[in-house]
Amino acid sequence: SSRLEANGLILKAPMIGSCGCTFAAVVVALAIGYELGRRSNRGGENLVHSVSKVVDLSAPLKVGIASDPPQLLPEIRYTLHQEGAEQMAYFFPGLLASQLPGKDGWALETLTLTTHAGTHVDAPWHYSATDASGKRSLMMHELPLEQFIGPGVKLDFRHFPDGYVVSAADVAGELRRVGHSLRPGDIVLVNTAAGTRYGEDDYLARGCGLGREATNFLTSLGIRTMGTDAWSWDAPFKFTAQRWMEGRDPSIIWEGHKAGREKPYAQIEKLHNLEALPAHGFTVAVFPVLIHNASAGWARAVALF
Repeated sequence: SSRLEANGLILKAPMIGSCGCTFAAVVVALAIGYELGRRSNRGGENLVHSVSKVVDLSAPLKVGIASDPPQLLPEIRYTLHQEGAEQMAYFFPGLLASQLPGKDGWALETLTLTTHAGTHVDAPWHYSATDASGKRSLMMHELPLEQFIGPGVKLDFRHFPDGYVVSAADVAGELRRVGHSLRPGDIVLVNTAAGTRYGEDDYLARGCGLGREATNFLTSLGIRTMGTDAWSWDAPFKFTAQRWMEGRDPSIIWEGHKAGREKPYAQIEKLHNLEALPAHGFTVAVFPVLIHNASAGWARAVALF
C-alpha cells in the first residue's frame, strides 16, 4: 500500500499496477483537499476534518450483462496466473514458469471496449464536432480537472415514467423541493428509474432523460458538469424513436446532448448508487481517464461526506 498525506489527513491506498502508481490515493487526496478547502470557505468550519463517508458512484465494467447495445458491449479477456507465468518467464532466459514464487505469474485483463462503456464522462466532442459558433468542440484531454470536482446536487426523478423528457420546470421544481439554489461549479446528478436496473435486460429503455430545455436551464446557471444513472443523458432511444415516427421532427433526437452546442458541458453517464445520496451536502469527484483526442473517458466517480 501507499501512504499519502493531504491537508493533514493521512491516506492509505493500494499500489496500482507494476509501475507502483497510486492513482486512487491521488484522486482521494485531491478530493479531500478540495472538500476541506470548500468547508473552510463556507462558514469557517474546522479544517481538521476527516471524510466520514465515501460512496462509490461507479458501475462496474462486466461482460455478460446488458450494459450497452449489442454492438457496443465490452469484451474482457482474463489472463490468469498460470498463463501470466509463461509470459513473465519470457523476460528471463532459462527461467521456468514453475520456478516463480508460488509458481504464479501476473494476472491481467485485455479489454476491447468503447470509451463510453461503464461509468464515463462525455466531452463536448462526443455530441458535436463544433459548437453553435463553428468553433471546434473540446475533446476529453482539453477539459480542466477542476470541472470534475465540486459540490454535488441530486435531482430525484425516479418517479418519472420511462422515456419522459424532463423540462426546465421539472428541474426548478425539484430544486425548490430540496431547498437548494444552484451555483456555478455545482455538479448535478440525476437519479432515474434506470439506476437500479444497470445490467438488467431492460436497462437501456429505463428512466427519463433531460431534453434541450432542461439542459439549457442548467448550463444557464453555470453548471458545466452533470450526470445520470441512465444509459444516456437523453431519454431512451426506444421512446425517442416512437416520437420521431409520429412527428418526423429531427430536433428531438439527442436533444439534451445537442444542447451543448449552445453552451458546452460535460456529462457523466451510467452512474450508480445515486439513491444512496441526499439531495445536497456532499462533494462529487469524478476524474476521467486522460485519452488524447477522445470523445469520452472512463471514470471512477465518488461522493464524499
